[in-house]
Amino acid sequence: MTDRYAVIGNPVAHSKSPMIHAVFAGLTLQDMTYEAILAPPDGFAATVRAFISAGGRGMNVTVPFKREACALADTRSPRAEAAKAVNTLIFSPAGIHGDNTDGLGLVADLTRNLGFQLAGKRILLLGAGGAARGVMLPLLAERPAALTLANRTADKARQLLAEFSPHAGGCTMDAGGFEGLAGRQFDLVINATAASLTDEAPPLPGGLYAPGSLAYDMVYGRETPFLTAARTQGAARLADGLGMLVEQAAESFFLWRGVRPPTAPVLAQLRGK
Repeated sequence: MTDRYAVIGNPVAHSKSPMIHAVFAGLTLQDMTYEAILAPPDGFAATVRAFISAGGRGMNVTVPFKREACALADTRSPRAEAAKAVNTLIFSPAGIHGDNTDGLGLVADLTRNLGFQLAGKRILLLGAGGAARGVMLPLLAERPAALTLANRTADKARQLLAEFSPHAGGCTMDAGGFEGLAGRQFDLVINATAASLTDEAPPLPGGLYAPGSLAYDMVYGRETPFLTAARTQGAARLADGLGMLVEQAAESFFLWRGVRPPTAPVLAQLRGK
Protein backbone atom coordinates (compact mmCIF):
# COMPACT_ATOMS: atom_id res chain seq x y z
CA MET A 1 0.00 0.00 0.00
CA THR A 2 1.40 3.38 -1.04
CA ASP A 3 2.45 5.53 1.95
CA ARG A 4 1.00 9.04 2.16
CA TYR A 5 2.86 12.19 3.17
CA ALA A 6 2.02 15.89 2.86
CA VAL A 7 3.00 19.45 3.61
CA ILE A 8 0.47 21.46 5.62
CA GLY A 9 0.30 25.24 5.76
CA ASN A 10 -1.71 28.36 5.00
CA PRO A 11 -0.96 29.40 2.30
CA VAL A 12 0.51 26.23 0.81
CA ALA A 13 -0.24 26.19 -2.94
CA HIS A 14 3.15 27.81 -3.66
CA SER A 15 5.09 25.06 -1.87
CA LYS A 16 7.86 23.31 -3.78
CA SER A 17 7.80 20.39 -1.33
CA PRO A 18 5.53 18.08 -3.41
CA MET A 19 7.89 18.37 -6.38
CA ILE A 20 10.99 17.91 -4.20
CA HIS A 21 9.67 14.80 -2.46
CA ALA A 22 8.35 13.32 -5.71
CA VAL A 23 11.88 13.51 -7.13
CA PHE A 24 13.36 12.09 -3.92
CA ALA A 25 10.90 9.17 -4.05
CA GLY A 26 11.76 8.46 -7.67
CA LEU A 27 15.50 8.57 -7.06
CA THR A 28 15.27 6.22 -4.06
CA LEU A 29 12.49 3.94 -5.38
CA GLN A 30 10.13 4.68 -2.49
CA ASP A 31 6.43 3.78 -2.82
CA MET A 32 4.88 6.99 -1.52
CA THR A 33 2.79 10.02 -2.43
CA TYR A 34 3.22 13.59 -1.20
CA GLU A 35 0.60 16.34 -1.43
CA ALA A 36 -0.05 19.88 -0.25
CA ILE A 37 -2.84 20.39 2.29
CA LEU A 38 -4.34 23.77 3.11
CA ALA A 39 -5.46 23.98 6.74
CA PRO A 40 -7.78 26.72 8.02
CA PRO A 41 -6.12 29.07 10.52
CA ASP A 42 -8.13 27.57 13.39
CA GLY A 43 -8.10 23.98 12.14
CA PHE A 44 -4.51 22.77 12.15
CA ALA A 45 -4.82 19.96 14.71
CA ALA A 46 -8.10 18.69 13.24
CA THR A 47 -6.60 18.63 9.74
CA VAL A 48 -3.54 16.71 10.95
CA ARG A 49 -5.67 14.14 12.79
CA ALA A 50 -7.89 13.68 9.73
CA PHE A 51 -4.80 12.99 7.63
CA ILE A 52 -3.59 10.44 10.19
CA SER A 53 -7.00 8.75 10.18
CA ALA A 54 -6.81 8.51 6.39
CA GLY A 55 -3.53 6.61 6.64
CA GLY A 56 -1.00 9.45 6.57
CA ARG A 57 2.52 8.55 7.68
CA GLY A 58 4.10 11.98 8.09
CA MET A 59 3.84 15.68 7.35
CA ASN A 60 5.99 18.72 6.80
CA VAL A 61 4.69 21.85 8.50
CA THR A 62 5.11 25.35 7.13
CA VAL A 63 3.86 28.79 8.17
CA PRO A 64 1.97 29.59 10.28
CA PHE A 65 1.70 26.25 12.08
CA LYS A 66 5.21 25.30 13.27
CA ARG A 67 4.59 26.31 16.88
CA GLU A 68 1.19 24.57 16.88
CA ALA A 69 2.87 21.46 15.52
CA CYS A 70 5.31 21.57 18.42
CA ALA A 71 2.43 21.67 20.88
CA LEU A 72 0.54 18.90 19.06
CA ALA A 73 3.44 16.43 19.09
CA ASP A 74 3.45 13.79 21.84
CA THR A 75 7.25 13.62 21.73
CA ARG A 76 9.85 16.00 20.30
CA SER A 77 13.50 15.83 19.32
CA PRO A 78 16.01 17.98 21.23
CA ARG A 79 16.25 20.19 18.12
CA ALA A 80 12.51 20.77 18.13
CA GLU A 81 12.46 21.40 21.88
CA ALA A 82 15.18 24.03 21.52
CA ALA A 83 13.53 25.67 18.51
CA LYS A 84 10.06 25.53 20.11
CA ALA A 85 8.87 24.76 16.58
CA VAL A 86 8.31 21.64 14.49
CA ASN A 87 8.51 21.33 10.71
CA THR A 88 8.42 17.52 10.50
CA LEU A 89 5.77 15.22 11.98
CA ILE A 90 6.14 11.43 12.11
CA PHE A 91 3.04 9.34 12.79
CA SER A 92 3.17 5.88 14.37
CA PRO A 93 1.06 3.74 16.73
CA ALA A 94 3.07 5.33 19.56
CA GLY A 95 1.75 8.79 18.65
CA ILE A 96 2.97 11.94 16.93
CA HIS A 97 6.70 12.72 17.00
CA GLY A 98 7.91 16.21 16.12
CA ASP A 99 11.31 17.23 14.74
CA ASN A 100 12.87 20.34 13.25
CA THR A 101 15.12 19.88 10.23
CA ASP A 102 15.57 23.57 9.31
CA GLY A 103 18.93 23.98 11.04
CA LEU A 104 20.25 20.70 9.66
CA GLY A 105 19.21 21.86 6.20
CA LEU A 106 21.05 25.16 6.60
CA VAL A 107 24.23 23.48 7.84
CA ALA A 108 24.11 20.88 5.06
CA ASP A 109 23.71 23.58 2.42
CA LEU A 110 26.58 25.62 3.84
CA THR A 111 29.01 22.78 4.36
CA ARG A 112 28.19 20.35 1.54
CA ASN A 113 26.73 22.42 -1.28
CA LEU A 114 28.66 25.63 -0.72
CA GLY A 115 31.82 24.11 0.76
CA PHE A 116 31.81 26.61 3.64
CA GLN A 117 33.05 24.98 6.84
CA LEU A 118 31.70 26.56 10.02
CA ALA A 119 34.26 25.40 12.58
CA GLY A 120 36.33 28.33 13.83
CA LYS A 121 34.32 30.92 11.89
CA ARG A 122 32.79 34.19 13.10
CA ILE A 123 29.05 34.02 12.40
CA LEU A 124 26.51 36.85 12.49
CA LEU A 125 22.88 35.70 12.66
CA LEU A 126 20.35 38.44 11.89
CA GLY A 127 16.92 38.11 13.48
CA ALA A 128 15.58 36.65 16.72
CA GLY A 129 12.32 35.04 15.60
CA GLY A 130 11.41 31.49 14.68
CA ALA A 131 13.76 31.25 11.69
CA ALA A 132 16.77 32.20 13.81
CA ARG A 133 15.72 30.02 16.73
CA GLY A 134 15.30 27.00 14.47
CA VAL A 135 18.93 27.01 13.31
CA MET A 136 20.75 27.90 16.52
CA LEU A 137 21.46 24.42 17.87
CA PRO A 138 22.82 22.94 14.61
CA LEU A 139 24.98 26.03 14.04
CA LEU A 140 26.51 25.76 17.52
CA ALA A 141 27.12 22.05 16.97
CA GLU A 142 29.53 22.98 14.15
CA ARG A 143 31.86 24.67 16.69
CA PRO A 144 32.15 28.20 15.29
CA ALA A 145 34.60 30.51 17.04
CA ALA A 146 31.92 33.13 17.67
CA LEU A 147 28.19 33.57 17.12
CA THR A 148 26.68 37.04 17.29
CA LEU A 149 22.90 37.58 17.36
CA ALA A 150 21.56 40.90 16.12
CA ASN A 151 17.98 42.06 15.89
CA ARG A 152 16.07 45.29 15.38
CA THR A 153 14.81 44.83 18.96
CA ALA A 154 18.02 44.16 20.89
CA ASP A 155 16.22 42.64 23.90
CA LYS A 156 14.83 39.82 21.74
CA ALA A 157 18.34 38.96 20.57
CA ARG A 158 19.59 38.94 24.16
CA GLN A 159 16.71 36.69 25.20
CA LEU A 160 17.63 34.23 22.44
CA LEU A 161 21.25 34.36 23.57
CA ALA A 162 20.24 33.53 27.13
CA GLU A 163 18.27 30.49 25.97
CA PHE A 164 21.07 29.04 23.86
CA SER A 165 24.20 30.04 25.78
CA PRO A 166 24.17 26.71 27.69
CA HIS A 167 24.80 25.03 24.30
CA ALA A 168 27.68 27.33 23.32
CA GLY A 169 30.52 24.96 24.15
CA GLY A 170 33.69 26.83 23.26
CA CYS A 171 31.85 29.33 21.06
CA THR A 172 31.87 32.98 22.17
CA MET A 173 28.34 34.39 22.00
CA ASP A 174 26.97 37.93 22.21
CA ALA A 175 23.79 39.73 21.21
CA GLY A 176 22.39 43.20 20.63
CA GLY A 177 20.95 45.62 18.09
CA PHE A 178 22.12 46.27 14.54
CA GLU A 179 23.83 49.53 15.51
CA GLY A 180 26.18 47.64 17.85
CA LEU A 181 27.76 45.81 14.89
CA ALA A 182 29.72 48.84 13.69
CA GLY A 183 33.44 48.19 13.47
CA ARG A 184 33.12 44.39 13.56
CA GLN A 185 33.76 41.79 10.84
CA PHE A 186 32.34 38.33 10.20
CA ASP A 187 33.07 35.33 8.01
CA LEU A 188 29.40 34.42 7.57
CA VAL A 189 26.33 36.67 7.79
CA ILE A 190 22.95 34.87 7.78
CA ASN A 191 19.75 36.83 7.24
CA ALA A 192 16.98 35.14 9.23
CA THR A 193 14.83 38.29 9.46
CA ALA A 194 11.57 38.75 7.57
CA ALA A 195 12.90 41.86 5.81
CA SER A 196 13.49 40.12 2.47
CA LEU A 197 9.84 39.06 2.31
CA THR A 198 8.90 42.73 1.99
CA ASP A 199 11.86 43.59 -0.29
CA GLU A 200 13.72 45.38 2.47
CA ALA A 201 17.16 44.88 3.99
CA PRO A 202 18.14 45.00 7.67
CA PRO A 203 19.75 48.39 8.50
CA LEU A 204 23.32 47.13 8.85
CA PRO A 205 26.48 49.23 9.17
CA GLY A 206 29.15 48.90 6.51
CA GLY A 207 32.36 46.93 6.85
CA LEU A 208 30.83 43.72 8.25
CA TYR A 209 32.25 41.36 5.64
CA ALA A 210 35.70 39.87 6.24
CA PRO A 211 37.84 38.70 3.30
CA GLY A 212 36.39 35.49 1.85
CA SER A 213 33.07 36.02 3.64
CA LEU A 214 29.68 34.59 2.68
CA ALA A 215 26.33 36.39 2.84
CA TYR A 216 23.40 33.95 3.13
CA ASP A 217 19.70 34.82 2.91
CA MET A 218 17.17 32.19 4.01
CA VAL A 219 14.70 33.58 1.45
CA TYR A 220 15.16 31.95 -1.95
CA GLY A 221 14.36 32.57 -5.58
CA ARG A 222 15.90 35.98 -6.15
CA GLU A 223 18.69 38.32 -5.17
CA THR A 224 17.15 40.03 -2.16
CA PRO A 225 17.95 43.58 -1.00
CA PHE A 226 20.08 41.99 1.75
CA LEU A 227 22.18 40.14 -0.83
CA THR A 228 22.44 43.20 -3.07
CA ALA A 229 23.68 45.26 -0.12
CA ALA A 230 26.13 42.49 0.84
CA ARG A 231 27.55 42.49 -2.69
CA THR A 232 28.20 46.23 -2.57
CA GLN A 233 29.67 45.99 0.94
CA GLY A 234 32.32 43.44 0.06
CA ALA A 235 30.90 39.96 0.65
CA ALA A 236 33.00 37.52 -1.38
CA ARG A 237 30.10 35.10 -1.96
CA LEU A 238 26.31 35.28 -1.97
CA ALA A 239 23.77 32.47 -1.48
CA ASP A 240 20.00 32.28 -1.18
CA GLY A 241 18.03 29.72 0.83
CA LEU A 242 17.04 27.32 -1.94
CA GLY A 243 19.69 24.82 -0.88
CA MET A 244 18.44 25.01 2.70
CA LEU A 245 14.90 24.26 1.48
CA VAL A 246 16.04 21.15 -0.39
CA GLU A 247 18.37 19.93 2.36
CA GLN A 248 15.79 20.28 5.14
CA ALA A 249 13.39 18.31 2.94
CA ALA A 250 16.03 15.60 2.53
CA GLU A 251 16.40 15.38 6.32
CA SER A 252 12.62 14.97 6.68
CA PHE A 253 12.64 12.29 3.98
CA PHE A 254 15.40 10.44 5.85
CA LEU A 255 13.45 10.58 9.12
CA TRP A 256 10.38 9.11 7.41
CA ARG A 257 11.95 6.55 5.08
CA GLY A 258 15.38 5.73 6.55
CA VAL A 259 16.93 6.56 3.17
CA ARG A 260 18.99 9.68 2.48
CA PRO A 261 18.10 11.01 -0.98
CA PRO A 262 20.60 12.76 -3.25
CA THR A 263 19.91 16.49 -3.33
CA ALA A 264 22.05 17.69 -6.24
CA PRO A 265 19.56 16.60 -8.96
CA VAL A 266 16.71 18.44 -7.22
CA LEU A 267 18.76 21.60 -6.75
CA ALA A 268 19.80 21.53 -10.38
CA GLN A 269 16.19 21.11 -11.50
CA LEU A 270 14.95 23.96 -9.28
CA ARG A 271 17.70 26.27 -10.49
CA GLY A 272 17.00 25.34 -14.11
CA LYS A 273 20.45 23.91 -14.73
